[in-house]
Amino acid sequence: MSASDTRLLLRTALAETTERLGRAEVPSPSVDARALIAAAAGTRQPLVMLDELPAGFARELEELTRRRERREPLQLILGRAPFRRLMLTVRPGVFIPRPETELALDLLREHATGAVETVVDLCTGSGALAASVLDEFPQARVLAVEIDTAAASLARENLERAGPGRGRVLQADLTARLPGGVPAQEGPLAELEAAAGVDAILSNPPYIPPEAVPRDAEVLEHDPHCALFGGGADGLEVPRAVISWASHLLRPGGLLVMEHADVQGRSAREAAALIGGFDHLSTAPDLTGRDRFLVARRADGAPNPGSERLTR
Repeated sequence: MSASDTRLLLRTALAETTERLGRAEVPSPSVDARALIAAAAGTRQPLVMLDELPAGFARELEELTRRRERREPLQLILGRAPFRRLMLTVRPGVFIPRPETELALDLLREHATGAVETVVDLCTGSGALAASVLDEFPQARVLAVEIDTAAASLARENLERAGPGRGRVLQADLTARLPGGVPAQEGPLAELEAAAGVDAILSNPPYIPPEAVPRDAEVLEHDPHCALFGGGADGLEVPRAVISWASHLLRPGGLLVMEHADVQGRSAREAAALIGGFDHLSTAPDLTGRDRFLVARRADGAPNPGSERLTR
């Protein structure tokens, strides 16, 4: 096949695939069509750079297009998802990182006091926030915590790729035991408690209330429910556990940035005020102006909760 024939085939494939995805009500049919065509062609180059196509191109594109027509998320079809400067590996059964969560890194830079050298990512999922910290803060070491086995395994891969040897993942249920009282003697939560004195905590925990079932089939059918629903009548059981751990783990002046639903800004601030230990509480909006992140600073006058560091 000549180069001109290849380009004609690609133009035809782009038009037909875009039309099919549009009929399936895919939100960005043209963008997704280009991504599927590139995947079928086995390239990440711009399509205009292709002079030839593999023998199985048409068959592979048909299979990929059918999957997208059934509203399987594009990230799962491709096996990867962009996040900040990274291309993360994603797999079925693990929460797909969202662009709105990327703002947490900007808030960390804006509100952090002092060096950011030790960071904890609670409810890490695929490891998106933790891996981005390793990528953007070359001096940082990160401890990530995740309850799900498959997600924890994937997070280890993404962290090691982003910052070899500087990230660690614990598999633990943050709600199984809250900090305070007699410290745990062993297990992942004991390791987490021993890390007290960190510079920052980032978290995108599950926070959806039980009655707020997502309308988007791509979310409801492909994101694990344990990564969506936060527990309790208001969906804030897990976020409250995150805040409790942050109150224990942060050094004085350390920063918590936690994502929440756009209707939970006030509730999240009230939870942090009730748990205590913070001298700054605010809600940061996302790029559309909706309340999206709790920003909390550990009180400067509070005693240092621990002396053991992630750098040991």
